Parts: sequence; structure tokens; C-alpha cells
Amino acid sequence: MGTAEQVGKYKGLQPFVEILDSTLRDGEQTSGVSFLPHEKLIIARMLLNDLNVDRIEVASARVSEGEKEAVAMICRYAEKIDKLEHVEVLGFVDGGQSVDWVVSCGGKTINLLAKGSLRHCQEQLKKTPEAHIEDIRREVGYARKKGLTVNLYLEDWSNGMKDSPFYVYQLMDALCDCGIRRFMLPDTLGIMNPLQCIEYFRKMIKRYPDAHFDFHAHNDYDLAVSNSLAAVLSGAKGLHVTVNGLGERCGNAPLSSVQVILKDQFHAKTNIHENKLNDISRLVESYSGIAVAPNQPIIGDNVFTQVAGVHADGDKKNGLYQNELVPERFGRRREYALGKNSGKANIAKNLEELGLELTPEQTRRVTQRITELGDKKERVTIDDLPFIVSDVLKHDAPEDKVKLVSYVVSTAYGLKPGANIKVEINGQAYEASATGDGQYDAFVKSLRYIYRKYLDRTFPLLQNYQVSIPPGGRTDALVQTVITWNDNGRVFRTRGLDADQTEAAIKATFKMLNIYENEKNNEL
Repeated sequence: MGTAEQVGKYKGLQPFVEILDSTLRDGEQTSGVSFLPHEKLIIARMLLNDLNVDRIEVASARVSEGEKEAVAMICRYAEKIDKLEHVEVLGFVDGGQSVDWVVSCGGKTINLLAKGSLRHCQEQLKKTPEAHIEDIRREVGYARKKGLTVNLYLEDWSNGMKDSPFYVYQLMDALCDCGIRRFMLPDTLGIMNPLQCIEYFRKMIKRYPDAHFDFHAHNDYDLAVSNSLAAVLSGAKGLHVTVNGLGERCGNAPLSSVQVILKDQFHAKTNIHENKLNDISRLVESYSGIAVAPNQPIIGDNVFTQVAGVHADGDKKNGLYQNELVPERFGRRREYALGKNSGKANIAKNLEELGLELTPEQTRRVTQRITELGDKKERVTIDDLPFIVSDVLKHDAPEDKVKLVSYVVSTAYGLKPGANIKVEINGQAYEASATGDGQYDAFVKSLRYIYRKYLDRTFPLLQNYQVSIPPGGRTDALVQTVITWNDNGRVFRTRGLDADQTEAAIKATFKMLNIYENEKNNEL
């Protein structure tokens, strides 16, 4: 049966695919990544509860006391929500030491690591296949006696099928009857392509039709997602993934990409809650310190941002430039970039978002100004748009309602940074001073004191603070500060540019205060 026929066949059956997330084990093998025990617990909770992943692989046995603490915490939590069987730990054929370690943590499932290629067996273990098989059977028997469910990794299976398939079959023939729940087939070095994956999986399934096979992909040739789909097309019942594609070397198959391809291209069923994919991505990005590329499918910052004006125009005309990957599906929203490629349609979309109505001529003039800024590599955001409109159209708009009259920030060895400020709000001057954890923190605390004492109110909370060199800039050029604010659930961003980081942050803050003050005045 050809691949196209097979897709059609499975489309009608809608096969179910188990998803094992290995972020906390294989993902932690990313260079520079080490999760603290409480971070592991929080990630595990979100994976099991919010995302509804079928299984999570949370650690390697016998690594450290910290790892043991993390596994024990996760197991206790999983038991409370009746999902202990969903928590798995990588173990080794080591005379029962890994089994005892998992049992001492309260675990119920061990993923034993065996050698899936003759070369690994002979050159790394220095053993004959017969001796390795005997060791595995003894380990499986001991684990089952201790009450553990046993899955078995055939490490380097892809090379085993390529160079020594007789060894792989010898291993499988000897182990199929010893109570192993799942056989997990890794492309350990990421060397396969989808055609090889289909060939090797079909051979395994034809020879062992009753076995449950998982596929564990690595991304060295950027084929982890394609190979995962090929494995499912050929009969794999489970796939291994990591959040954001974390993993050793080039990483593993990214959870978000595998999920949408299974659903949209293959029409398979999973238990994943797609609207939580972005949330888990942001959490792991924060804890791991590994940034997600802006153009990473599904979870990247820019993937639901239209830049070309013709695309925005097409979206207005029955969604001509949209596919099944609509942002709302993942708890996100579509945005329309402002820059030299925007065009009137992008501007109109952003004006509509702000509730601003302009004539065609006014829109043309605003578009021209944004194009000029784009040519200078200035970044324009939706929050900048009202100010550009006011400037271009030379409205007789009132001046800023919140002005910075003067300020002094200071820092000294052994003392907390301080700030003294004088501001003008709706024509009234106010002064305050405060100390904080940094100069900007002290500045904001002074502002909040003024708002609380003199105006009997507060302003939006700072949610995120990013500092960067603007695109096209140099290390000695302007600093760009982008601050994300949360106003009772409404999230928006403001930006400040200056040679000084604190000054740039202050500019972004006053931009926010003027937006906020205008909104409050409009409500009156």
C-alpha cells in the first residue's frame, strides 16, 4: 500500500497516538539546562493536568539526590491525582540498582535502556548479544517482581536496523515473552530519513504484530517531526516529544509541531489540550533559559503576525491567507506588523483593534510615516500607533496627561538604590521618593506611591521586562526596553528607546501611564 493510500486509510480510522513527553529527562540533556526539583514538579503538573499528556519521562535513575527528590515529589503528586502510572523514569541494566532507586521514589514505571545495535552491544558493553539478553531478562524479572511496569529502550535502534538487523531481531525474539509493556525505538543519533523510518517500522511490525512500539526521534538532520509522522504512518502507537524541542545536540521532536501535524495532516487522535501548548512553552522557556525562536511553528512570537499588507487585506476577504493553524486554537491571537511592508490593510487592522477610524487619505498618510520609520529600521508597535496618528494628522490633541518633570536615581555600595521624582498628572504636580531593588524599581515604587496616596488608585502591573539592542543597531547604540503590562487580565506592551537602560524603561512606563490615563478619562 502506498503512503497516500495509507494516509487515506488511517484518516477514516482516526488512530489514537500516545504522547510521551521527555522534557524533564531527555530535554534536560540540552546543554546548559538543569531544572530545580520544584521546577520539575511545576512542569510535570502542567504536562499531566493542563496539557493532558499521556505519559511523562521525568528523570534518569541514580543521577543525584536532587533528582531523587524531584522524582519523589512528582510521584507523590501524580498519585494524588491518580496518574502515577503515567510517570516514567529511565533506568539501566545495572543489577537492580535502578529498579530499587525508582521504587524508593514511589515510582511505578521504569524505562530500561538496552542496546539496540550490535556495535553498541559489543563496543560499549563489551558483551555478546546472548549475555546482554540474559542481563535484560534478569533485570525485567526483578523489576516486575518489585511491582514495576517495564518499557524497554533499544538504544541506537536506527543504526541497528541499518547495520545489524539480525541483532535487533535476535533481541526482540528473546524478549517478547518476558512481560515488557512497550518497546521504544530511538533514532538516537538522528540519522534516519522518513523513507528509512517507514521501511524499518514496517519490518518491525510485520515481524512483531502484537508488540507496542514507541518512536523516539532526534533532530540532527531537522527530520524529527517528519520521522515521527512516518513512524505513525507505519504503525507506531506512541511518540516521544519534548517541549520546545529541547534535547541533546539538535534536540528532540517538538511537542507542539508533532501534535498539530498528527491532527491536521494525519487526522490522528491524541489527548493533548492544544490551547495549553503556548503556556507550557513559555513556562519551559523561562525555566530552561533557552529562548524559543520567533519563527518556531505554533509557539514562536512571530508565527501569527502578518507582515505583508496584501495578507492583511486577504484576511479581511474571507481569510484568504489563513490555514487550520488559527491562533485562537492555541490560546493566541493574530497580529499585523507595522513597518515598511505593512500597507494600508495592516494599518487598518491595527486601527480597528484600537477602535480608531480614519479617512482613506488619513490612512495613506499614516501608512507613509510608518513606511518611513520601517526604512530606518524602527520597530513600530500597535501601542505606538495612536501617537503616530496624532503626530501625522497634527490633531489639536491635548498634551500628555502624565509628564515627568524631574527625577534623580541613585545607587551606592551597601545601600538600596533610591529615586526622587516629580511628575505632573492632569496638570497637578506631585513629588515622592522610594527605595527599591534597582533604580527602575525605586522609580516605579515612587510613582505607585503618588498614585496611591494622592489619586487613590493604582496602575497596571509590570508582567515582563525585556531589554535589547534595537534591530539593526550596534552594541553602543540605543537600548530598547519593552515592558509588558497587565491591567486586570488585559495584556499590552509599551516600548522606550534611549542610550540609557533606566531612561528607556522610564519612557516605556510613561507611555503606558498616558495610555492608561486617557482610557480612565474617557470612562468619565
